[in-house]
Amino acid sequence: MQTVPASSGNAVEATRARNPGIDLLRGLAIVLVVLNHLGLRIPLKQSALADVLPPWLLSRLNYNGYEAVFVFFVISGFLIAGNALRRRGSLERIDLRAFYARRFARIVPCLLALILVLSVLHLLGVQDYVIHREGQSLPRAIVAALGLHLNWYEGRTGYLPGNWDVLWSLSIEEVFYIGFPLVCLATRRRGVLMLVLGALALSMPWTHAALRGNEIWQEKAYLPGMSAIAIGVLGALLAAHWRLPPRRTSGLLGWLGAVGLIAATIFGAAMWQLLRDGYLLLLAVSALCLLLACEQRQRRGPWQPWRGLGWLRSWGRLSYEIYLSHMFVVFAVVRIFRLAGGDPRWGHLWYLLALPLCWLLGKAVERWLSLPCERWLRARLLRPRTAAAAPVAMAVD
Repeated sequence: MQTVPASSGNAVEATRARNPGIDLLRGLAIVLVVLNHLGLRIPLKQSALADVLPPWLLSRLNYNGYEAVFVFFVISGFLIAGNALRRRGSLERIDLRAFYARRFARIVPCLLALILVLSVLHLLGVQDYVIHREGQSLPRAIVAALGLHLNWYEGRTGYLPGNWDVLWSLSIEEVFYIGFPLVCLATRRRGVLMLVLGALALSMPWTHAALRGNEIWQEKAYLPGMSAIAIGVLGALLAAHWRLPPRRTSGLLGWLGAVGLIAATIFGAAMWQLLRDGYLLLLAVSALCLLLACEQRQRRGPWQPWRGLGWLRSWGRLSYEIYLSHMFVVFAVVRIFRLAGGDPRWGHLWYLLALPLCWLLGKAVERWLSLPCERWLRARLLRPRTAAAAPVAMAVD
């Protein structure tokens, strides 16, 4: 999830560095996350928009943040596994040191900066940032965030303040990627690896249903999220060994993915009644169909899906930075909204302020923190030969 331009020294990798369709899907997912966190505090269904749009549709726009994170999981597995395949030709020959170095350089700078800022705000007693729930403390929250078990910690003690809470998905994703290259090296055979990944992917409905009884843990447990990442990895393996299919096949994949994604998000209640916990599997497979369609379209040459959506693709390019920082904007806008009287009829207008500010903050974080830190770390953690190609890799990790 990076905006670094592709290196001009490798034309093949340069064309693969940015897939506009995947950026568009990531942009949609991060916008849904932001709409969710705004909607929990300023619901669109209570605004004047309800006079012209169905309240159920406004509710779905506000309450698909959880589903959007699962889409991120699928995208992450697809891109990171696909990147490893292009570098090494096979996941069984994955470079352990380089893999971990790239993940460290991408994830840790923003994570450490966020934890530092949140710790200072807690110690200063700033409202919305103080950890006050019984059984929780700042030192324990820091350990949970850095130890990649903040999801488990919340499942045991309750929700942390919003800026801390977003780190639950990072705990799942990075635990997966700690074990992923080890499993690849241990299995040594693609068939065995695909069997393991397939079992994990298909387990999603059952692992999600088995955790019913603890709402927080059910939403944030490791296995359902890892199942979505595994689906993305399987998709990358399929794409790497799939000859370019006819345009009609790629188009069919795209339409199937779009219909499935709409069904699981806009008509999520009906899908839940029909599929129960299987609706998450529908969501993940639909996201994968869209990713495969975008990948196949990219192989045919440069393209730009739907003119006028460049702004949404830019959200996708900044999705990691926006995800970690957007709650600062949400809390600030909600605070001003309430000080201004908090009239829910005009709540939708505050979205017009919050959304651009989220993008601007994400852009600032990328420009002044994540991008320079990632370049600096990669130059020192990777071998010279790998470091030279780092700008290309950064574009899709």
